[in-house]
Amino acid sequence: MQIWTQFLSQLEAELGSETVEKWLKNLKIQRFDACNLYLEAQNSFQVLWFEEHIRSRALKLVNANNKQIKIHLTPSLELAHKQGKGGKSKKEKELPAQKFELSFDSLDPLASMEYFVVTEENLLVTKVIEEIVCSPKSNIYNPFYLYGSSGSGKTHLLMSITHRLRQKGLNVIYVRAETFTDHVVSAIRASEMELFRETYRHADLLIVDDIHIFSRKSATQEEFFHTFNALHVIGKQLILSANCSPQELTHIEPRLISRFEWGLVLPLLPLETDQMTKLLEIKTKALNFPLSNGMMQFLLQTFFNPKALVKALEALVLRLHLDDKNPLSGLTTTAAKVLLADLITAEKNSALTPQKIIQEVAAHFDLRNEDLLGKSQTREYVHPRQIAMHLCRSKLKMPFMRIGELFSRDHSTVISAVKQIQKLLDQEDREKMAAWYTIYKKLQL
Repeated sequence: MQIWTQFLSQLEAELGSETVEKWLKNLKIQRFDACNLYLEAQNSFQVLWFEEHIRSRALKLVNANNKQIKIHLTPSLELAHKQGKGGKSKKEKELPAQKFELSFDSLDPLASMEYFVVTEENLLVTKVIEEIVCSPKSNIYNPFYLYGSSGSGKTHLLMSITHRLRQKGLNVIYVRAETFTDHVVSAIRASEMELFRETYRHADLLIVDDIHIFSRKSATQEEFFHTFNALHVIGKQLILSANCSPQELTHIEPRLISRFEWGLVLPLLPLETDQMTKLLEIKTKALNFPLSNGMMQFLLQTFFNPKALVKALEALVLRLHLDDKNPLSGLTTTAAKVLLADLITAEKNSALTPQKIIQEVAAHFDLRNEDLLGKSQTREYVHPRQIAMHLCRSKLKMPFMRIGELFSRDHSTVISAVKQIQKLLDQEDREKMAAWYTIYKKLQL
């Protein structure tokens, strides 16, 4: 493909011929059409490197009609599995591609239960998953709705289910909600809704990740409603994930929310600080990338979210491959700081602070930050202020004295405010504490 060859030549000028030779020229072209290029990577490291360094640059890849060419990159491990499960033969791949086709999200080859941190808090979730994998046609939990904050491990679990059931020969569709939406829009534009429905409604099991993305997308919700019904009525398993419980979803049709609650709804809690060590140990083993205790402590003290921690580890692996000056055996925290400078900055910018809590609470109640920090004792300001104090205590573990200094109150006032909010939470009156739950969810993202 001439456009791809020209693109590689341009990258040689930017990245150097050695880098392009090592990471890009050994990508195999599987097939291509006017707007799509299908490539096979040698391993998951190559995919990670491509996503980090090349994907954004590839946006300038356009055809003769000035339309963007989309690159689909698949690890060879997964490609071999697809071919073993009825994939296209070499002869078929040489045939011209259809005008319309549904391209699904690729899976992380390392997404398995072996590389997942099982804790007491998520034990029930893993047991349910084992039951579904062992008896996918039992239809006991249908749908199975899993919710949790970013980095809690939802995507990892869904991909692991997909891997295991595909190995059993089942037609499992794993799709991100954003991709499902793209499929609906593309099918409507191409007048191919029949093919869309044929594909989705003949799955043995449908897994949709991040279902909350359907918010405000009326056409997508309409089509998913009928897809859900078509599969559910014939006993096909549906597994869904979101960043919140069904009742907390916004701008999703009530008829869909009620269906999400038909089966089993379970939360997936994020890892505690001490459990992050286990996550790092598991990931370094999976990547065959041993780290010294000092280096592990550096990563754990720099990246506090599981998602950010794993991303930093993967970036460190990839960047060390490109930086011969810093071999693994002699890797120091100073060198790691240089290699991960951009991610460290991003982590600092995204870290939760008292100021961000105050800003979020003030925005929710349509107040100014100064209103929460001021002296007014009216109900309009007191209740939001108490919520902000409670969140500073519960989320940041701030001492009562420090919270008092922030809000210009003595520590006994802070203690009283925190206890009052906690009492309402303990009563589990979600209606009275709707604001707290909404703000808490936003701070989790």
